[in-house]
Amino acid sequence: MPDNPLTLIRNTRYIARIQQSPHCGILSESSENFVMSELIISVSGLRGVIGQSLSPEVAMRYATAFAQQLPQGPIVVARDGRTTGTMMRDCVVGALTAVGRDVLDCGVAATPTVGVFVKKNHAVGAVQISASHNPPEYNGIKLFSSDGRVIGADAGKKVRECYEQDSPAWVDFDRVGQVTRVGDPHCDHLDSVLRTVNVSTIQNRKFRVLIDSNHGAGSLLGLRLLGTLGCHVVPVGAVPDGLFAHPPEPTAENLVSIGQMVRDHQCDIGFCQDPDADRLALIDAQGNYIGEEFTVALCVMRRLATAQGNLVINCATSGMTEVLAKQFHSRCFRSAVGEANVADAMLLQNAIYGGEGNGGPIDPRVGYVRDSFVGMAQVLDLMASRNATLTELVDELPQLAIHKTKVTVQTSLLPKIFDALENTMSDAVSDRQDGLRLSWDNSWLLVRGSNTEPIVRLIAEAPALQQAEDLCEQAAGVIRSLS
Repeated sequence: MPDNPLTLIRNTRYIARIQQSPHCGILSESSENFVMSELIISVSGLRGVIGQSLSPEVAMRYATAFAQQLPQGPIVVARDGRTTGTMMRDCVVGALTAVGRDVLDCGVAATPTVGVFVKKNHAVGAVQISASHNPPEYNGIKLFSSDGRVIGADAGKKVRECYEQDSPAWVDFDRVGQVTRVGDPHCDHLDSVLRTVNVSTIQNRKFRVLIDSNHGAGSLLGLRLLGTLGCHVVPVGAVPDGLFAHPPEPTAENLVSIGQMVRDHQCDIGFCQDPDADRLALIDAQGNYIGEEFTVALCVMRRLATAQGNLVINCATSGMTEVLAKQFHSRCFRSAVGEANVADAMLLQNAIYGGEGNGGPIDPRVGYVRDSFVGMAQVLDLMASRNATLTELVDELPQLAIHKTKVTVQTSLLPKIFDALENTMSDAVSDRQDGLRLSWDNSWLLVRGSNTEPIVRLIAEAPALQQAEDLCEQAAGVIRSLS
């Protein structure tokens, strides 16, 4: 990380470091900034580089493949603020109407807003046009089912198979679908978020808040939400035109200037969204980057103060939530990585809250989608109800440290690597639901292969940073001996 103090998490006990080593092939963080030349198709959507892997034809074929899996009824289309969003929207809307489907066009809207809108308006599904935190040359598509969730593995597999068959069912001129422009897609989402907090308590505090939407979709609802909560708002990057003022992923390195602005404007807190506003990073009043892992933990702290119940996080998320669950006599379950997997597990466990450590709280009272607006409102609610600063609340969280590395290795070796790690670390509880997760009483190690690169990701968490680093280094040594 850079030496500028604004890039450091105030709680130095919890720093995600990615280091470079010539011995075990650990890659530097900058290696994630390369451009993928091939289309990336995931469980619930796709992403690619405009003009290269992601063409208008690809977008149209994928949208029509999705439409073929849906019953009759309107399909919602929305986009984040990317410069290529209008072109992509036109392609998707044109393709859907050309196969006879009616479209509800929400214009620019955040991903969690789309989830709420689909369910409230009884649509049969949705196409959200966004590449999330990827660089500006990317765009993508995320698919929603009628219950307002991103589609899961089974549905995603069917869409992909249909897409690969390349057989859109174009209709005659008199059966082409109709497009309805939606005037305000945000109001139901706003109301749902407000119902989860004590509005008057927050209003009485008159918080001074900076919100950095970085020219993505988040400002449209974010400014309304914070205004309703009585905040004095300092907006940054509020125009959703996709002209990112800094790299779009809300990491410490990318938010140095925002931290300085929070301090200069004497704000109580800074909220930083990714382009489609399903992730939220926090900055304290001193301009220190608190980070994304703390977002879910703080929201869980607020939820457990009013209710007991099951929680769900993914297997790569900090154990802060697990510790909080024990303190509040609740249970915490872990799912495979991925929003759809967390949502599935939340439904299975009847969870009152969930989320992923990339800044994505999921409150089922609003919807089963990662939601930065839920995060903003509920962190403010926690600060107001406790009459505490963000710094004071973060200091109350469990003392944990995380370390992240990457090892260059062919992913075909993963089964052999997992066996070797289980034998070497035989005192751990082993779980292979998503890669290999080895856990001890107060620490854990996750080893996962990448779907797009010949690397293995290592994440470890422990009470002290050195312990987490040692776990990763021990695992890297085992991997090195096999490759």
